[in-house]
Amino acid sequence: MLPVRFVIPIEQMQGEVPEEAEMLRSMAAEATKFISSFAWCGSIEAAYFGAGMGKIVAVFFFLIRPNPPCTDRALWVVVGDLPSAYLVTEVSKTPSEALRAYIHEMKRWVELAKKGRSSPDVIPVNVPPTPKWAKQLGGRLKFLEQNVVPRFHEDEQIRA
Repeated sequence: MLPVRFVIPIEQMQGEVPEEAEMLRSMAAEATKFISSFAWCGSIEAAYFGAGMGKIVAVFFFLIRPNPPCTDRALWVVVGDLPSAYLVTEVSKTPSEALRAYIHEMKRWVELAKKGRSSPDVIPVNVPPTPKWAKQLGGRLKFLEQNVVPRFHEDEQIRA
């Protein structure tokens, strides 16, 4: 049994229209490449789709064979028109909760980047910590929080 809810195998993933399905498949490939890029990811045992909006954001769930074995085995991966990131599943048990956690962690980065700072205690982002990047990411996070999280949550309620 999976430690999360409201995910399906990536092979069963569909979009609302064929074009979105293709975008989501591309995002699944991006998420797979992202998580596989870490040395501690020995291999991917299973990959699942949680929720997504083509080209904007998608949430995937991976079960990995970690290397070394002490690394987390179950991880969320968020990709899209924003920095990719992985999150542990301890707190987030659904795709909407994972996206909320992603937003929370990225907001911490944004606050530091507004001051031109970064910290090893916040989620890594693949752009320089500058006010310009903070503003751009902050706007995307606000959109996700106001428009996407509620939609993902509603979809979960329908499936519950």
